[in-house]
Amino acid sequence: QVQLVESGGGLVQAGGSLRLSCAASGSIFGITAMAWYRQAPGKERELVAVITSGGTKNYADSVKGRFTISRDNAKNTVYLQMNGLKPEDTAVYYCSVSSVLHNYWGQGTQVTVSS
Repeated sequence: QVQLVESGGGLVQAGGSLRLSCAASGSIFGITAMAWYRQAPGKERELVAVITSGGTKNYADSVKGRFTISRDNAKNTVYLQMNGLKPEDTAVYYCSVSSVLHNYWGQGTQVTVSS
């Protein structure tokens, strides 16, 4: 059974940095993309960043230039380096792994940015 385990969330002051990690336990056949989403209170879940199996990266406009997504294929792990954090980045962050057979989700990790 595949599980995605996220870590790295926490409380940080505005302007600070955090690095989120998401490790997949178990093998996943045919990964097409790995991504980070976030959901703030009272808002819909939104895509933050995605990296395809070919290495193409895309970001939400709100995080471009501040966040960087990367992956370690050997470890089936995806990372989100977040710099220049703003209070509006406060949310629960979820990792997602898409494969040809299934979409997997992590349990979420809280990121809180104080002003």
